[in-house]
Amino acid sequence: MIDDGTGLLTIGELARVTGLTVRTIRYWSDEGALPPVARSAGGYRLYDAASVARLELIRTLRELGLGLADVRRVLAGETTVAQVAAAHVVALDARIRSLKVTRAVLSTVAKRGSGAEETTLMNRLARLSAAERRRIMEEFVDEVFHGLDTADPVIRERMRNTAADLPEEPTPEQVDAWLELAEMLQDPDFRAEMRKAAEFNAADHGHDTPAGASLWFSRRLVQLGARARERGIAPGSPEAAQVLRELLGEADPATVLERLRSHATNRVARYRELLAVVKGTGPEAAYREEFAWVVAALEAHTDS
Repeated sequence: MIDDGTGLLTIGELARVTGLTVRTIRYWSDEGALPPVARSAGGYRLYDAASVARLELIRTLRELGLGLADVRRVLAGETTVAQVAAAHVVALDARIRSLKVTRAVLSTVAKRGSGAEETTLMNRLARLSAAERRRIMEEFVDEVFHGLDTADPVIRERMRNTAADLPEEPTPEQVDAWLELAEMLQDPDFRAEMRKAAEFNAADHGHDTPAGASLWFSRRLVQLGARARERGIAPGSPEAAQVLRELLGEADPATVLERLRSHATNRVARYRELLAVVKGTGPEAAYREEFAWVVAALEAHTDS
């Protein structure tokens, strides 16, 4: 405190009182957030007790991440701390989402040992909007089902919509799954593999086949396959043959086996796992083991 009976403080004294550096206080003062209340005879800035309280508020708001422009608006009474805090929460949420994506990309880069080109591609794919993700999936589905008018429309639409469902705040695992999935969707070999499965689907369905019949069969397959595995039924056992009769009814086992083999490849199974992770249901929702059990049972009980 200067010894002139005014009770005013210099910047140095204000720094000692608050624990802030002289440089920081001078910067905030130069930016208009902490104007001096007076000047000494030598031209030095002077502050009072209200300046100490004002400085503590500035420090708090700055530590919470508010910019000086917002701080000045609060101090000038143009807005309230609550209003600025609400707006800042929105900005922080957006920043947190961006950081999660950044972390996921860097984690994948480190895991794969990616080079510069792959890193750039992954970063671009990770930051696509929902509309851009939807476009990638729609182009994939359009190519896979092109000209297959009798293919199950429910399957087609489920495929078109699923990959765009990456949540607003995805986990690193979901971003990583989307990156791998996006690469698969644009792989010509994988598209050809999925095209073959779609052709089988179209061949098995006429125009009068109820929509969703393929989905019903898949659910039934998963249900019976899971039950058989839980009971410890071996695919080659007589009990497995009974499970197949319950699943297939009058359908030709050899034909069903041919169809299922197109759905049970490692890449198709991985595709289903990635979709499940993106949706937040976990890779187990792809039912890789259940499909594999039914295929193994069909192979064991179908004449070559």
